[in-house]
Amino acid sequence: MASERESFDLSGPLLLTSVDWQNTQHQRSVAACLVQGVYILERDRQEEREGPQALAPPWWEFFHFKLLRKLVDDVGFSIFGAVYEFKPPPSLCNHPSEGSPCYVIAFRGTITKYDSVSRDLELDIEVIRNGLHRTSRFEIAMQAVRNMVAASGPSNVWLAGHSLGSAMAMLAGKSMASSGNYLKSFLFNPPFVSAPIERIKDKRVKHGLRIAGSVITAGLTLAMKAKQQQHHQHRSRPENEPFTALAAWFPGLFVNPSDDICSEYIGYFEHRKKMEDIGAGAIERLATQNSLGGLLMHAMGKKAAPEPPLHLIPSANLTVNLTPSRDLKEAHGIHQWWRDDLQLLSEVHKYK
Repeated sequence: MASERESFDLSGPLLLTSVDWQNTQHQRSVAACLVQGVYILERDRQEEREGPQALAPPWWEFFHFKLLRKLVDDVGFSIFGAVYEFKPPPSLCNHPSEGSPCYVIAFRGTITKYDSVSRDLELDIEVIRNGLHRTSRFEIAMQAVRNMVAASGPSNVWLAGHSLGSAMAMLAGKSMASSGNYLKSFLFNPPFVSAPIERIKDKRVKHGLRIAGSVITAGLTLAMKAKQQQHHQHRSRPENEPFTALAAWFPGLFVNPSDDICSEYIGYFEHRKKMEDIGAGAIERLATQNSLGGLLMHAMGKKAAPEPPLHLIPSANLTVNLTPSRDLKEAHGIHQWWRDDLQLLSEVHKYK
């Protein structure tokens, strides 16, 4: 049986009948609805809802998008993403559409129902293990992104994702940005793999823990780099820093402070600013690129040199939903992001 949240008529932004593509609130709402469309595509498949019974199409058709392609996992054959094309009717041709995308590639998060749950949870574990880039689902997603960007150019393609899907969109965006293609991205409740320090109420304790973590992380990073330089002394010039190369990409991160899965992004960027303010920016510029856990495992000889943490990014446009949430389910839900009555705080964070 369909839930109220699956029906656009019952829970979608029905008042958003005319989208101003220069309006960031409208952009956010549409992107969130397109991600919800992917969730409902998979629920339609599971419930065998077809034709007039299908609940997914209104989530994109309301905003004049056409479903170009479903992205299907090769394990379990669940629908995890979709490629949408913006196709406004002739009657809207005189309507200003500057700022609109030509294509949006959207990825859903975990669905804890039926045959998709085991594969989704397997990928959730890969996010924690920093191994999402080695999965076949991500390869399918990345190929779709590459193809669309090659065909229409980076300025015409948007990325959007929620939770696990947000991690996939972030990784795809990072991959494209590393080759100079900066895609407009909407990353809703992106997972941040870390202890939830943001939950600590005492600001001095919280700040102290972050400073200590930064100093240790920076020290281990320097030690690892010195060791690597000894192995590569024959090289005439240093390699480009991959983290720094991403600094010109400003994905939109949408987080809720009551959601432990993503709230650490708030502290991650705030702490960087504080370290600059106290004159310790150089330490933080090293620490912000690396995971303390991965560096410790490497230092103890338990792991090879750690791969760059997939969830860390140099720059972002961070939007925090300060509207009180009833519980974790609401704080982590995609549905909050198409509402127009949110108390939001937005700030641009640029890696220096």
